[in-house]
Amino acid sequence: MNANIAYTPYSRHSGAMARTRIRDIRHEELIHATVTAVHKRGYAAVTMAEIAAEAGASAASINYYFGSKEKLMEATMRRMLTMLKEAQLERYAVAKTPLDRLMAVIDANFSDRLFTLEQCAIWMQFWANAPYVESLSRLHRINRARVTSHFRAELRSLLPDAHREIVREALQSYMDGVWLEAAQANEPLNPAAARAEARRFTRLMLENAA
Repeated sequence: MNANIAYTPYSRHSGAMARTRIRDIRHEELIHATVTAVHKRGYAAVTMAEIAAEAGASAASINYYFGSKEKLMEATMRRMLTMLKEAQLERYAVAKTPLDRLMAVIDANFSDRLFTLEQCAIWMQFWANAPYVESLSRLHRINRARVTSHFRAELRSLLPDAHREIVREALQSYMDGVWLEAAQANEPLNPAAARAEARRFTRLMLENAA
């Protein structure tokens, strides 16, 4: 036996960990393929076979991991919501004032990883289908409640009661509108420019309501 070769003994535990890593990687690949395929064909028209082809997989593999197109869409939206949460927590970590925290909420919604043409397009289709699919409707309600809660928490220290809800509604409507317009764009998006414009709009709303 060559003494220079290090042997790693196989165990049932290490095998399970390897399978878990492979499954997680495959999940990410299929979710990425879903975003691309839905952007190209639309949620209503795209088939499991087309999503599988985008991932270089078989439709059977998608059924194995997710069970249906609806569950795959749900998993995709959960992944995007996780990306939003991660972006917000990253910005919260360096925020020092209520205004910083408010801007962290704004910036997270236009983060480089999240604010892309493909993801804006699938997000709009998620909104459109949410009223008709209970699992998507639940995710939509949870997300809206979280965003509303974050805005209210930060605006509480920045504005008087009489103006707080008006500004909160305006900011959320602004973000929705930007995403809707972005979903119809013909060119790659510019997240940095979107963040800068959103910050200008936020400051304008705060100044007018103070």
